Amino acid sequence: MNHDQIVEISPQVFKQDYRQKHPEVAVLDPPDAIEHLHNRQSMLQDVVDLNLSDCHGKIGIPRQLVITKEKDPSTIPYEVAKAEMKLPLVAKPLVVDGSAKSHELFLAYDEFSLSELEPPLVLQEFVNHGGLLFKIYIVGETIKVVKRFSLPNISKLELSKVAGVFRFPRVSCAAASADDTDLDPNVAEHPPRPLLERLASELRHRLGLRMFNIDMIREYGTKDVFYVIDINYFPGYGKMPGYEHVFTDFLLSLVQNKCNKRLPT
Repeated sequence: MNHDQIVEISPQVFKQDYRQKHPEVAVLDPPDAIEHLHNRQSMLQDVVDLNLSDCHGKIGIPRQLVITKEKDPSTIPYEVAKAEMKLPLVAKPLVVDGSAKSHELFLAYDEFSLSELEPPLVLQEFVNHGGLLFKIYIVGETIKVVKRFSLPNISKLELSKVAGVFRFPRVSCAAASADDTDLDPNVAEHPPRPLLERLASELRHRLGLRMFNIDMIREYGTKDVFYVIDINYFPGYGKMPGYEHVFTDFLLSLVQNKCNKRLPT
């Protein structure tokens, strides 16, 4: 197939027309479900709604506030004070469109500097997490965890002395792997496997997706309190250990299941 034969299909047309006309095509993930992860407000709502009791840990999301495009940036400090958000705050673009800019983040140490930001965006309370982030890769039933360096802890003393908004690149992507680094075991220990399996299973069902990545942090000073801070569709799987075999097995099982459903009973 050449580029002249490639046609862009909207999620609505794909769902209503293409899949009915081409039942022989194995669909990895439906476009309308992928769209759900293009907005940072909606992507984390499924985590909020989870009830993962008796799973060897607690999972939530940081407190967050959505600032819409219609908002005047000068009103952001007022909105933050009204919502009683605690500083520092992480600011992220509301829409995830695949560009590098949509994955940038800003760290705001004081309310008044927030007026320098450009809506639409999401503000999240910063949670100290020992400077370590867990990237949890989901491919079908497979779960792989990779440790990445992240933003360091922020002390009350530092917060009282620093002001302004600081821009950071795509932290979890740009940072070096922390898997082979000698770290404090209380920080570096992987989230409990039963917790990850339950989380992955619930999100696969709720999102209707089979290939995504969860960015998770452990609250510093705790053993079992975790926060999901982002969910990304089809992330950079090249950084996942053994991705070649995982992908090969996943694609083969997908096609095999498709063929089995078409066989007469």
